[in-house]
Amino acid sequence: MMTQEVQAESPLERRVLRRVDVEHKTGLRRSHIYALMREGRFPKNFPLGMRAVGWDSREVDQWIAERRAERA
Repeated sequence: MMTQEVQAESPLERRVLRRVDVEHKTGLRRSHIYALMREGRFPKNFPLGMRAVGWDSREVDQWIAERRAERA
């Protein structure tokens, strides 16, 4: 049985996030993410294959940072 180490993403690391990861990171549900994308208020996804899309982790992190800055 293998154990997995959970590592926090460093601010410099760039990776592709799948929709479930974006939902978990932002606390938003699928429909709201896509509605914000249509309004130009959330980072756009990009195709990974015929039926798969992903988001740039840095863009999502930046979006989260901007939301935090708005409450200050």
